[in-house]
Amino acid sequence: MASSQVSAKPDLGSLRIHDGQRSKTGTSKRVIFAAIPVLIFAGIVAAAYAFRSQKPVVEVATAAKPEAAGRQALLNASGYITPRRRATIAAKITGRVTGVFFDEGTRVAEGQLLATLDDSDVKRSLDSAKADRDAAQAAIADYEVQLKNAQILLHRAEQLQKAGVQTQEALDNAATAADSLKAKITLARQQVAPSEARIGVAQQAVDNCTIRAPFAGVVVSKDAQVGEMVSPNSAGGGFTRTGIATIVDMKSNEIEVDVNESYIARVENGQQVTATLDAYPDKPIPSKVRTVIPTADRQKATVKVRITILNLEKYDFILPDMGVKVAFLENEQPAAKDKAKDKGPQAVAFIPKGAVRSDSNASFVFLVRDGKVERRAVSLGTDRGTDVAVLAGVSPGDSLVVKGPESLHDGDKIEIRQ
Repeated sequence: MASSQVSAKPDLGSLRIHDGQRSKTGTSKRVIFAAIPVLIFAGIVAAAYAFRSQKPVVEVATAAKPEAAGRQALLNASGYITPRRRATIAAKITGRVTGVFFDEGTRVAEGQLLATLDDSDVKRSLDSAKADRDAAQAAIADYEVQLKNAQILLHRAEQLQKAGVQTQEALDNAATAADSLKAKITLARQQVAPSEARIGVAQQAVDNCTIRAPFAGVVVSKDAQVGEMVSPNSAGGGFTRTGIATIVDMKSNEIEVDVNESYIARVENGQQVTATLDAYPDKPIPSKVRTVIPTADRQKATVKVRITILNLEKYDFILPDMGVKVAFLENEQPAAKDKAKDKGPQAVAFIPKGAVRSDSNASFVFLVRDGKVERRAVSLGTDRGTDVAVLAGVSPGDSLVVKGPESLHDGDKIEIRQ
């Protein structure tokens, strides 16, 4: 009994920590605590290296060449090519498309068939109107035959009455029959006129099922397919088309720009303009101001100006809605050549004002070469709207930074924003 009580005592000696184990645990903790600052420093170094290796993103512009013959630009503006004749062709009636005979880019002539609608119902109405007309005309023919017979009987009754063989009553009845047939013929002819009118209405409904080009041009948008419903008015559900095609008269293309109202006094009708498409910057297009729209946009503080492209047929690459930049030129002076020497230094290029930076009363720009920026001091001339003349420092065609971080330095690698 006593031995069983002794064996039941817990062995506390197994919980004792030996000196070797205590020293190992303390050493591991010291190693971990010592490694934490090293890891933090390594992370900071890696982040700094990644930040330094990131290239700043910039926007660039090209230095423009001054206009020839001493005619400088008074103002620059940007806009779009807009046709004066652009039409979205729609059907006059609601119907289902049964045929489409064009595609985008198709050149169409005036009156050319573009599409057809289902005309089965309106053709039945046309056939019904024609049947009514034919019935009225057949009745007229029958009445005319009866009238001939009635006139023969009337003539015979007159002869018999003169001979005293037939009474006056018989003569009157024969005359009444002839007059009645004449009235029926007149009524039938009056009934033919409404039938002809109904035929015209039905024929117009049939003609409305064919959509034709209102003028010669180029199809720029195909808005309906075979099987779709089209309507002159929107159905509101999104399942009914309101147009068949959009046609543009390429011969009516012109330039439309918005000019800041602060500079509109520099623009006048007939003023010479040099236009440059964004897609073809190396092909200047001579133009002139057609009209200045006599109203301003109070939201944008601009005035709309429309510009005619001279010799438009020569520039077959001009397409509607293309972006374009224009320079309004000063009027040509008769003695411009004689006074050229008195004008002082001439501009070698024009650059956007956003490309010019200042440092210690000196102006400079950042040129972009081989993915790097190069600081270049410039000598500036007069302003012309959003651009400024450069007398020295850059050449036409140079790429310049117009938007970028203020921390740019000479030789920095950059990334150009597309």
